[in-house]
Amino acid sequence: MRYKITIEYDGTNYCGYQKQPDQKNRSIEENLENAIFSFSKEEVKIFASGRTDAGVHALGQVVHFDLSKEFDNYRVIFALNHYLLKEDIAVVDCQKVSQEFHSRFCAKMRHYRYIIINRTGSLTLQKNRAWHLRKILDIEKMQQASQFLIGKHDFSSFRDAECQSKTPIRSIENISIQKVGNELIIEVSARSFLHHMVRNIVGTLVWAGYNKIKPQDMKEILESKDRAKSGPNAPACGLYLLKIDY
Repeated sequence: MRYKITIEYDGTNYCGYQKQPDQKNRSIEENLENAIFSFSKEEVKIFASGRTDAGVHALGQVVHFDLSKEFDNYRVIFALNHYLLKEDIAVVDCQKVSQEFHSRFCAKMRHYRYIIINRTGSLTLQKNRAWHLRKILDIEKMQQASQFLIGKHDFSSFRDAECQSKTPIRSIENISIQKVGNELIIEVSARSFLHHMVRNIVGTLVWAGYNKIKPQDMKEILESKDRAKSGPNAPACGLYLLKIDY
């Protein structure tokens, strides 16, 4: 029986989603596999829709795994949350799916959210959950710059040097930027992303918001295919895996 679960987590105290050797902080993957074993007494391999880095959060990460026994969806949710009680991880949904379903390869669209708090005062409640910027950003300039990234492009300028993807070609379906009070919410949707792609895009959009570059410079940065031309890698704490479409 194949189970598809949706989880949320605060990534602050983890080395990322994927298990890593010699890491002081345990991974989301390791904790989830341990919880499944404690519940079912079966050692399983779990598969996620994508990997998130250390410090990155998720509101809608999707994972699938197989068990020899069939359980009610509610029982799976209740049991896993019981064994994850001391962790910053929660199972929010469970569905039984066919053997053809794969959390990664069946995904049609991935949605990420990045949160910036744009104010003078330091963060308290949102510490480790947003990028704190004191200087006021020009939201309109950021919105204009973002439009040059929509569509299918070579995103080498926004790709981490250690990215293992075979091709830098990706297609961004949508980028939205809105401000609610002093909170700036950037959402990016694509079928797949390169390593650090969203965070590098956000860092470059902040350049536009600070008038360090003009909105139209984004087109030249994209076409240069040179990571050195784009902005800083925005902190992991502001990034959230929002949801996955299937």
